[in-house]
Amino acid sequence: MKDIVYFDLETQRSFGDVGGAANKDKMGISVGVAYSTRTEQYHIFGEDQTNELVDMLTRADLVVGYNHIYFDYPVLQGYTILDLADSTVNLDMLIEVEKVLGHRLKLDSLAEASLGTGKSADGLDALRWWQEYKKSGNPEPMMRIAEYCCYDVKVTKEVHEYGIEHGHLKYKDRNGNITQVDIDWA
Repeated sequence: MKDIVYFDLETQRSFGDVGGAANKDKMGISVGVAYSTRTEQYHIFGEDQTNELVDMLTRADLVVGYNHIYFDYPVLQGYTILDLADSTVNLDMLIEVEKVLGHRLKLDSLAEASLGTGKSADGLDALRWWQEYKKSGNPEPMMRIAEYCCYDVKVTKEVHEYGIEHGHLKYKDRNGNITQVDIDWA
C-alpha cells in the first residue's frame, strides 16, 4: 500500500517576530500533524519530536500539503540538515492550483466551495494559543493548537481526495461565483 502523508504545522512565532519571511527557519514549531494512509492515524508532534516528523515525511511515498514546500518545510529546516523538498516526494496543492490559475487561493476557499466546510480557525489563533501556553504552562492552549492543526490536515486530505475523485476543485472567484479549476492528481 502506498503511504500518503498529509502534513501541516503551526509555528511559535510570526514573520514579524523573526524579521520577515526570509527567516522561516527561526519561527519554531508549536505542533506538527501528519496523517498517514498506511497507519490510518493522525500523528501529533511537538517541537521535541521533529526528528520523528521529518522521518515520517522522508519515508512517505508522497507528502501532500498546502503551501508546505514554501512554508512548512522552511520552518522545519530549523530542525534538520536534510533539504526536505529534495528528500521527499511532494504534491503541494497550492503550487499546483496556482500553476493552472495564475494566482493563489486559500485552502479555506477550496474547502468551502468543494466540500461545504472550511477551516476551524487560523494561524493567528494558533500563535495566540502558543503565547497563552508559554505564559501559563497550562496544556489546554496546546490542545487547541493540536486540534486546529489536525483539522487542517483533515481538510487538506479531503480536498486532495475530492480533487482525485472529481478531477477538479471548486472555489469562489473574485466576484463570489463558484467556479472550478481542473487538476490531474490521479
